[in-house]
This record gives sequence, structure tokens and C-alpha cells, in this order.
Amino acid sequence: MPGLGPPAGLVPGVHALAASIARDSARIGQAVDVDPLAVMAARAHFAGLQRSGSVSCGGSARMLPAADGWMVISLPRPSDWELVPAWLGMAGAVEAQNWSPVARLVDHLAVDELLDRSTGLGLPVAQVGERHSSRRTHRPSTDGMPGFPGVTEQRIGASAGAADDMRELVVADLSALWAGPLVGAVLAATGAQVIKVESPWRPDGARLGSPQHFASLDVGKVPVSVDLHTVAGRHRLHRIVAESDVVITSSRHRALEQLGLDLDELVRAERPRIWMSITGYGTDPDSEDRVAFGDDAAAAGGLVVWDDQGPCFCADAVADPLTGLAAAAAVLATLAAGGEHLLVASMADVAASMVDGP
Repeated sequence: MPGLGPPAGLVPGVHALAASIARDSARIGQAVDVDPLAVMAARAHFAGLQRSGSVSCGGSARMLPAADGWMVISLPRPSDWELVPAWLGMAGAVEAQNWSPVARLVDHLAVDELLDRSTGLGLPVAQVGERHSSRRTHRPSTDGMPGFPGVTEQRIGASAGAADDMRELVVADLSALWAGPLVGAVLAATGAQVIKVESPWRPDGARLGSPQHFASLDVGKVPVSVDLHTVAGRHRLHRIVAESDVVITSSRHRALEQLGLDLDELVRAERPRIWMSITGYGTDPDSEDRVAFGDDAAAAGGLVVWDDQGPCFCADAVADPLTGLAAAAAVLATLAAGGEHLLVASMADVAASMVDGP
């Protein structure tokens, strides 16, 4: 792939996040010096992935022209391909990885129609640049907390004082894949006890990828297996959450509610003191049900490069590591400030904040 420079804001943006992590981790725990460029390239390095223009590094996403704009379509799971006929109105099934009929039909449909259909089916589909053009990259804090673009903050209580020793804090990492586990890895490096919770029936999907990359995100964590299909397992999950200072999730709020976890109620009860929720598009009613992975979320934020053929992916699933760094910086800054907080990191909006720079 010919050398295409990164979006203007990407390099200074990630270095600013790394500086924030280093500053606040030194204040309340062991100093953590993150190399943000290495973090962004980690999965590609371990798995031997390379850039491939309008095809994602991992091969599961494409940028395709629609009738009135560019779409990014991510189909990493067999279940995604099974839903393609319903999404595009095809008469029969489509073979996995057969992108030709997908490209042909997308080319004749309008962006809005493609988005409406995909959201109802739970497919990770977006318009390239939709979150950048809508300027939904930052909702300022209302109480003087330091803001991080793409991360919204709601202060629910004020009883918890500022943290002064990360070694005294317990973190429940209920997340999966890349962004959430990266937050847990950063907090583990500061000295916090991080409990990695997985279901034996639905383990972290990152285990299916590079073993080295998964291990790099799991280092320093205490693994705990919890069977969420049983009443006893759900009670155990609730105990873990109640005994934690910080909880990290990467599930949509509806899925958490089905497990009996009410984020607002738990944080109001002062345990945990911080809930970090990582989602594809935040929790606004018009977007909270949308599904996203790192490649399509980055493209939705406009974090792409362009050649004479159209938009290209600028890095491997880049919204994942960017959101992980932004969320880790926000958690550390919030711990240093004190109080009880609900934080929501939107992958698409974090990506959008990195396009133009300060």
C-alpha cells in the first residue's frame, strides 16, 4: 500500500492521552508510560496484518460506495453474513466472504436506508464520517472535571474522596475484545487489582485472535470464570461488582440490564465509584442500540485516509486502542478528582476527535 499519511489529529491526539495517563497514574499509583503508537499497532504486529486500502487489515470490513455516500460494512461473525440477505433484500443466502453481491446491492441503495435496516438487525454498518460531520465528539463535564473527547461524564455522587493509592483499589473488567481490556491492562499496571471476568460459555472473543495480543491485554489480571446462565453465577457477578471500585464494560446497557445491573443505581449506591461503559456510539436514544467494532467505528468517526479511489482504513481497528487509551485516561483523572461517576466512551466519537487535531 503506498504511504498515506495519518489524519492530522491522530498522532498528537494519542500522545496527549498517553501524557494524561502518565501524569495521573504517577499521582495515584505507579507511573505508567504508554507508547501509544505501539499500542495502536500491537494487534497488527502480533498477527502479521497489513493495510489494504478499502479492505480492513483483518479482512472483515469493507468501505463501499452507496447511491449517495460511502459506507463501511463490518461482517466479522458468521451470524453477520447470515443476516446480509435480510439487510439487503436478497432472495437467498450469501456465502461468507462473498463481497461481490454485497457491493453490487449497496451501490444502488441510499445511505439512510442502509443504516436503518442494519440497526434493526444489529449489523455493524456506518456511513463514513457520519460522527465527524455531526460534531458529536465531546460533551463537556458539568462539574469542572477534565474532559476527554468522545467520553461523556456524569457525576452521580460526591462521597468518595480522591484516590491516593491504586494498590487499594479493585477493578472488575467485564469487557471483551480490545478497548475495554486495554483499560483494565493500564489500571493493572498502576497497581490496582484487576479481576478479569469471563463466562465459560461466551469467553472473550479476543481469544480467537492473536494469543500474544490477548496475553498483552490480560497481563496482571486475576481471571474469574462466572456462569451467567445460572442464578448462582449472576449472584456472584453482582458480588464482584459490589466489591469493586471501578467496573469496565463493553456491552450495551440493555444487555447489562438483562443481567440485573442498573448502572445509575449501582453508582448511586457508591459501589462501584466509577463505571466505565464502552460502546460503539454512546448512549443517546438514537444510537445506543447500534453495534460497532474497531474498524467500522473508526470510519464512522471519519478517521480514514483517502486515495484516488475513495476512503481507506488508516490502521488496524484503530478505534479500539484509541478508545481504550481515552477511557483509561478518563478513569484515572476521575479517580484523582474523587466522587462517584458514570463514564461512557463512544468508539466512533473518540475516533472523530482524532481527525483534525486540537
